[in-house]
Amino acid sequence: ELVSHGIPTEFLDTVERLTKEHYRQCLEQRFKELVASKGLEAVKTEVNDMDWESTFYLRHLPKSNISEAPDLEDQYRNVMKEFALKLEKLAEQLLDLLCENLGLEQGYLKKAFYGTNGPTFGTKVSNYPPCPNPELIKGLRAHTDAGGLILLFQDDKVSGLQLLKDGQWVDVPPMRHSIVINLGDQLEVITNGKYKSVEHRVIAQTDGTRMSIASFYNPGSDAVIYPAPTLVEKEAEEKNQVYPKFVFEDYMKLYAGLKFQAKEPLQF
Repeated sequence: ELVSHGIPTEFLDTVERLTKEHYRQCLEQRFKELVASKGLEAVKTEVNDMDWESTFYLRHLPKSNISEAPDLEDQYRNVMKEFALKLEKLAEQLLDLLCENLGLEQGYLKKAFYGTNGPTFGTKVSNYPPCPNPELIKGLRAHTDAGGLILLFQDDKVSGLQLLKDGQWVDVPPMRHSIVINLGDQLEVITNGKYKSVEHRVIAQTDGTRMSIASFYNPGSDAVIYPAPTLVEKEAEEKNQVYPKFVFEDYMKLYAGLKFQAKEPLQF
């Protein structure tokens, strides 16, 4: 949970306020109608094929679609554009810190993500309304993220995010004005397993609506992903290269069908 990220706290407060207003005005009633249509409030057995969340998506790179996104007030639209720019800059700073930690040359990870048209970068805006049966319906089922670096701005009052560590689910407590940093499958591959993508889930709550704004800094669709050669060389005496070479777009096609299954199928 990163607090020294350089994004002004007043700006984060504005992002949170406008996101919550947008949910109440545009999405809350739709979610209630969806729940009613599927009879989810009265379920008696565990639901394994959907999540208790209301979401919409914004794309920033390689080409933004924010101007075409429906139902966004002009102020909210402009704030989310600015937020994306700040997070893009932060993501690139973090990638260089990872390079430093791994002994890779500065810029290696950004270059590995680049592809023909640069990285892909987008945001999933989620709200997790109060749920009458959180033991039967997950806010978001357990999974690892397919991409690279995930920057999450989450609600500081309503909890729910958990990660899997040493076989145990651990709460990620809300921390005001923090950005939670998560690593996806592509960084696990490029670092040859030095960094692991983190399995996580969201537990729905009976009280309060949890806001979650997750921005995904991912490789370009045609980027070729493979372990950094210097990291493979360092481990050559102990073990062979663990991960193969592939095109990110092909990986995403595989991931789409396996996202909520056990992580092992993603281990090639």
